[in-house]
Amino acid sequence: VQLQASGGGLVQAGGSLRLSCAASGGTFSSYTMGWFRQAPGKEREFVAAISWSGVSTFYADTVKGRFTISRDNVENTVYLQMNSLKPEDTAVYYCAAGFVPTRQIKTGPYDYWGQGTQVTVSS
Repeated sequence: VQLQASGGGLVQAGGSLRLSCAASGGTFSSYTMGWFRQAPGKEREFVAAISWSGVSTFYADTVKGRFTISRDNVENTVYLQMNSLKPEDTAVYYCAAGFVPTRQIKTGPYDYWGQGTQVTVSS
């Protein structure tokens, strides 16, 4: 499975961005999809995930209420709508795919990773 993330950019605090992750080469609708991020000098952290069906979603406490994950199993794409962005949301955002049990959805392991897209939030 190849994952291509896009949609990052520079935005002012309080603004919004929508990230997309297009999948190819696999059975997208079978995979749990996740978004992770890594800020400079920090470890990669979980942001959000969505079950294969789209019925169940999961969020890190730091983004709950501001970010929304969704997926389109026809277009083989997962989205991350980010609202009310804060400077601390600045990071490289990665999408990931895998057969991940719910109890491990925040830690993985995920089998496939995209290349990352930079999100920079200015104060």
